[in-house]
Amino acid sequence: MIRYLGKRIIFMILSLFLIVTATFFIMKAVPGGPFTSEKNVPDEIRAALEAKYKLNLPLHEQYLDYLIGVIKWDLGPSFAEKSSTVNDMINRGFPVSAHLGLQALLLAVFGGIILGVIAALRHNKWQDYLAMLIAVLGLSVPGFILASFYQYFFAIKWGLFPIAKWEGFEYTVLPSLALAAMPIAFIARLTRSNMLEVMGQDYIKTAKAKGLNTFTITVKHAIRNALLPVITYLGPLLANILTGAFVIERIFGIPGLGREFVISITNRDYTVIMGTTVFYSIILVVSVLLVDIAYTLVDPRIKLSDTGKE
Repeated sequence: MIRYLGKRIIFMILSLFLIVTATFFIMKAVPGGPFTSEKNVPDEIRAALEAKYKLNLPLHEQYLDYLIGVIKWDLGPSFAEKSSTVNDMINRGFPVSAHLGLQALLLAVFGGIILGVIAALRHNKWQDYLAMLIAVLGLSVPGFILASFYQYFFAIKWGLFPIAKWEGFEYTVLPSLALAAMPIAFIARLTRSNMLEVMGQDYIKTAKAKGLNTFTITVKHAIRNALLPVITYLGPLLANILTGAFVIERIFGIPGLGREFVISITNRDYTVIMGTTVFYSIILVVSVLLVDIAYTLVDPRIKLSDTGKE
């Protein structure tokens, strides 16, 4: 296990290095600059601003400075929000995004598993058809469309929830549902197909022949083996929730990191774009490692070694 973790950490560092490098040079290749949108700015003032933020240095020197800053976890100042650094914006916005993402993740995992299990146990009955209808709608309708739908009906028309902002638990319900809709649908379909396969196995038939009730068979024997593909999906699921939150936070006016990322693109705030990209990349590569380790907790037959999963 130690050798495997060491090897994976090395690959994680290499991956992050490539992400930092690619993000830096892509942003530098984009036409314009952080002060392009400033109108009627004399050339002298523009040159002074570029000198202040070291944008007048050769490209390789800017890259080395940024790389050293990332290693020190100093992601630089924000060009648009002069009073804040990128670190300040991450510290301010990420707790909100993490709250929203965790709530949506829990909704997606538990909601999807429950729907999938019900659909499998009531195969070809109305419960199955209803669960799969919900799954198809969740996969077909984009999250930002659902967000607008929720705002119109649940907030404007029926007044059940606030339409936007972030001031209490009731403000988190609609954005969490909009963010979790597609993952719930995917997990429900995945759980249903795996549950149907597992329920046809010999050991399940043996458990039924011994007189075990459906609840015991489902909870103790079937779900555990049907969850492995769901665990595999947790890595991409986290990526989907993080990237989907960018738009959802903007629609609901949530002061999270995703909203800051969208605003930074509009403002050409390069340091914020690069800093948030690096930050989210760290979260994703760590989550992939945690998913691999979670395999061994769900199924002890899977062992991790320095050669990979066996």
